[in-house]
Amino acid sequence: MDTNAGSFVAVRRLAGSDRAAGAVAFHHSSSAEVVTGSTAWIGRGLSCVCVQSRDSDARLSFDLTPVQEESLLRLQNRIEIQYDSSNIEHQEELKALWCASFPGTELRGLISEQWKEMGWQGKDPSTDFRGGGFISLENLLFFARNYPKSFQELLRKQNGDRAIWEYPFAVAGVNITFMLIQMLDLQAVKPRSLLGAVFLKLLSENDRAFDILYCITFKLMDQQWLDMHATYMDFNTVMKSTRRQLERELLIEDIQRVEDMPSYKLLAC
Repeated sequence: MDTNAGSFVAVRRLAGSDRAAGAVAFHHSSSAEVVTGSTAWIGRGLSCVCVQSRDSDARLSFDLTPVQEESLLRLQNRIEIQYDSSNIEHQEELKALWCASFPGTELRGLISEQWKEMGWQGKDPSTDFRGGGFISLENLLFFARNYPKSFQELLRKQNGDRAIWEYPFAVAGVNITFMLIQMLDLQAVKPRSLLGAVFLKLLSENDRAFDILYCITFKLMDQQWLDMHATYMDFNTVMKSTRRQLERELLIEDIQRVEDMPSYKLLAC
């Protein structure tokens, strides 16, 4: 995973009736304002959130069942794929994300100012996948297709009393993928923490457990954002709080499936 720092784009909320309706316009520059900055949202900027080793974890070692080994290998193979802007399959997935996000709105190109309305840093979203790889695009598309109501609520910032300067949706999504990979230590040969071992049990029960956990995390992060009355400068604080909540839920004794997590009920189809 690339750990180079990136810039961010914070989206200013619309006021009045447009804000209440959660409207997003694509052809009029007056519909939203953006502010750019130099803080790192991707990779290195999340190291304080994600790379938190514990001495007790370092002493742990877990043997995997054959099913768990196969599940982990399949997920690791996905994680290793970097987004390739010249790959037709990757291009089609990106187009599919646009269609799922803004049905009925024509995309003018894979490089377009329109992408900023989704919360990418610039007009070429391919430059933002360096922190999460191709799987971060797969995660966003899975969210859009399987929990469209929750996806649209987050994309359009429809719920709650929101900050004037909001987190950029798509870039936040890439950060969530990165955070989960680090938190669960998914690039290790086998789990080195109880948390990682618990997740592999869930993964062996459902090959899409990582994608579902991603959706849970995104919705939980947004809920934490609202509860903390956060603005974009608080993003890392919100992510730390989200991670702590995920850890608590994953370690609940009777969690047998990722859908058993308490925060799963936040998702709506």
